[in-house]
Amino acid sequence: MELPVGSESMSLGREYRKMWAGNAASNFGDGMSFVAIPLLATALTSNPLLIAGLSMVYSAAKFLVVLPIGAFVDRPDRKTILWVANLSRSILLIALAVLVATGTGSIVALYVVFTLIGLLETAADNSALSILPSLVRTKNLDKANSQITATQLVADEFIGPPLGGLMFAAAISLPIAITGGAYAAAALFFLGMVGNFRPKGLNAQPPSLRREVVEGAAWLVRHRLLRSLAIISGLASVAYMMPFSILVLFAEDVLSLGAPGYGILLSVSALGGLIGSAVVAPLRRKIGYAATTAGSLVLGSLSLFAIYVTDVPWVAALFLAAYILHAVLFSICLSSLRQRLVPDELRGRVNAVSKLFGLAGLTIGAGLGGLFATASGLATPFLAGALVFALCALIAWPSLRTWENANPAVS
Repeated sequence: MELPVGSESMSLGREYRKMWAGNAASNFGDGMSFVAIPLLATALTSNPLLIAGLSMVYSAAKFLVVLPIGAFVDRPDRKTILWVANLSRSILLIALAVLVATGTGSIVALYVVFTLIGLLETAADNSALSILPSLVRTKNLDKANSQITATQLVADEFIGPPLGGLMFAAAISLPIAITGGAYAAAALFFLGMVGNFRPKGLNAQPPSLRREVVEGAAWLVRHRLLRSLAIISGLASVAYMMPFSILVLFAEDVLSLGAPGYGILLSVSALGGLIGSAVVAPLRRKIGYAATTAGSLVLGSLSLFAIYVTDVPWVAALFLAAYILHAVLFSICLSSLRQRLVPDELRGRVNAVSKLFGLAGLTIGAGLGGLFATASGLATPFLAGALVFALCALIAWPSLRTWENANPAVS
């Protein structure tokens, strides 16, 4: 899709605004469902294994399909995938709300719906990442990703969850139905985007999905910088999940916070993400990708170490906010770099392979976090995470610096 020749850099364009609005509606639904789905599970069953199994099945389903979905995203019109995925999520949740409202809902139905939503979310997220470079100029990718991330934080952390809880208290099915409506609104915004969003260089008769997945993985392996960043992303996911898998226990036993205090701790940490989304674009323009990305990893390491040595709640909240600031800086820089460097016809597959590294890291990190906490205390996963982030910074700096020196015109 060609951008208007006379468009100003400060304006990201009408089609981008539709994309942003669709993401905002979808994120609002995500925020409500984050609270409503677990609450609904507790209303349908008191079995802790069945309740915990929801998240496990949801993650496992995404892990199994992320690669073939990445190949599929590189085939048809990506806009179609976006609006169909969101409309399908809407239909599933509205149907679930009807079942719950009529007293015919069950934990089995919740498992089926939640699993299918995970599959559709994987397709929608990959398509959105792959479409964005077609909507804005390359030099505006940081700004666009920052705006989308800021909106996601507000919807996911500040608006959606409390509304979901209030609606659930009023009527069990209400937040489920409203979430379905939010996804329907997202589908309408995505459907309204004008342009050709089919991958460039698409073959009339593409090879099998398996071969396409292999092609995407092989391209990533050959690209020195993105290969390094994929490995770093996997290690960073391990470092992230080690402390966050036991954060609620750390808040209760080490910081002596109850449920309200834990909620405040998470809300304060999200403020760091908002700051990160506001500063990442100008910071990257001023000091470059290498310094911004490696510096964010250093900040993540220092933040986790500071939490490791404290038991003062407000200090932990301050450094948790600094940690989330790091996470947003790192995530936006990685997304923008992939969008810059990956050919259009390979974006879905390369995004999927990179996502696979992250999912594997989250799974490994959760297991290690539990083991370290059990063996050495609840603070130990924070120290382990700090050390891994320091290692990531040491790997990231030379790779990114070498690339920047070879591409001085990046702006």
